[in-house]
Amino acid sequence: MAKIVKLDPLDQEVSIQTNDNVMSALLKGELHVLQECGGRGMCSTCHIYIKGGMDSLSPLNRREMRTLEVITTANQYSRLACQARVIGPGVVVEVPEGMYLDEIENIEDLIGRRAEQDILHPLNGKVLVEKGKLITRSMISQLESTKVEVSEFFAQTRDA
Repeated sequence: MAKIVKLDPLDQEVSIQTNDNVMSALLKGELHVLQECGGRGMCSTCHIYIKGGMDSLSPLNRREMRTLEVITTANQYSRLACQARVIGPGVVVEVPEGMYLDEIENIEDLIGRRAEQDILHPLNGKVLVEKGKLITRSMISQLESTKVEVSEFFAQTRDA
């Protein structure tokens, strides 16, 4: 049976099947979600806040709890969209502001521009560049080293 998931602040409603994860609702809502870890619950790229219907979601699993512990912006209403399965009605999801660096095709093009939204670290959700701040070459270097760090992290977890 289909369930309706409301995406805030986008004011969209998306229909998904019972037991589908919230990620499928985000993708149906045409949101670009990185899925850096491939939906394994090991990164922060699908971190969301639940504004309603927390009891209509599957319970937190251990991996999701461990990941949420390192996300700096996580709170009691946080979930990972790839891990939270919709099992009942009334789920309202708030998509946090911010973007992850893989959404940018050529990050060198950002030098000298102001960040249109917060640029977040894909592993811990920490703000790397605040919205409205000028993006400098040193910030780009930090973003590039973060990208390498993320790639190395996931390479290690795939081997383990």
